[in-house]
Amino acid sequence: MQLTVLCCKRVKKMGVKQAIKSLDAFPRAEEHLLQKTQSGALVSVIGLVIMATLFYHELAYYLTTYTVHQMSVDLQRGEILPIHVNITFPSLPCDVLSVDAIDMSGKHEVDLDTNIWKLRLNSHGHITGTEYLSDLVEKEHEAHNHDHDKDHHKDSHEEQHTHGFDDAAETMIKKVKQALANGEGCRVYGVLDVQRVAGNFHISVHGLNIFVAQMIFDGAKHVNVSHTIHDLSFGPKYPGIHNPLDETARILRETSGTFKYYIKIVPTEYRYISKDVLPTNQFSVTEYFSPITDFDRTWPAVYFLYDLSPITVTIKEERRSFLHFITRLCAILGGTFALTGMLDRWMYRLLEALTKPNRGSGFL
Repeated sequence: MQLTVLCCKRVKKMGVKQAIKSLDAFPRAEEHLLQKTQSGALVSVIGLVIMATLFYHELAYYLTTYTVHQMSVDLQRGEILPIHVNITFPSLPCDVLSVDAIDMSGKHEVDLDTNIWKLRLNSHGHITGTEYLSDLVEKEHEAHNHDHDKDHHKDSHEEQHTHGFDDAAETMIKKVKQALANGEGCRVYGVLDVQRVAGNFHISVHGLNIFVAQMIFDGAKHVNVSHTIHDLSFGPKYPGIHNPLDETARILRETSGTFKYYIKIVPTEYRYISKDVLPTNQFSVTEYFSPITDFDRTWPAVYFLYDLSPITVTIKEERRSFLHFITRLCAILGGTFALTGMLDRWMYRLLEALTKPNRGSGFL
């Protein structure tokens, strides 16, 4: 009786083992039934190369960051707006150029406490000297105010100063005319720090006494404000930023006029994956050119009129999840392995079908 019960238990255990074995999705063949072929080796090598290539690209894709854009109302107040400029005027000497800034409140800043420099260029565009612009602007406007005060005096010597024809003015006129004859140009570069409100800044010959300017250029139509904007930005640059005016050239031939760039500044925060925050600004721009006519009393200039958007854009760097990387990796490797297995079977059957007639003819 006990022997019968023991036999029944063994049968049940064997049945359970067989049932578990039937669930095996990876059956093993006997070693002597396995056959290695050259075609199988070729497919295996190709499969390994494909797997390694896809793994490398997937790893690089996982390690690179992507950006997410968010928008919110701009809450910043009372901050300074840095304006980075790097502009070349190939047809105007540095002695006649000045930079003025005006904001919405009507504040007109001519003695800009900024880091702006002028580089003297020869006719080939090579740098021949440097000058600090804020000092020159201050001197030019002091001379202009001094001439204005002299308008109230009646003697001929003071009137001569009023019209700008003193010895210093005559020396400057000769110097600028010689520079124009030599084809000198000027590059203005540096940083303007202005109030964070709407306004404009412009580069022109407005710092000159009008009579001096008339003697130099013989009329506004001969002031060539051709320029190349190498860089114009409103803050530090972040990865992927595109400033639409960079490397923009506007060349005038046999005409003159005023360029106006209408700029819409969008406050921006760039958040790196390391949690560092970079406050800066993006901008869009439209431009307008107004040619000088014989009846215009204004002098050519290049204006940059800017306004700020009430919306702040936040750009965040993020990295893909590790589980997402593992899922894609398994799909790629598993799919490649399955595809190479199918290719190996097809090649084996094709070669077998091609060699069978040859074997039959050999036996005959």
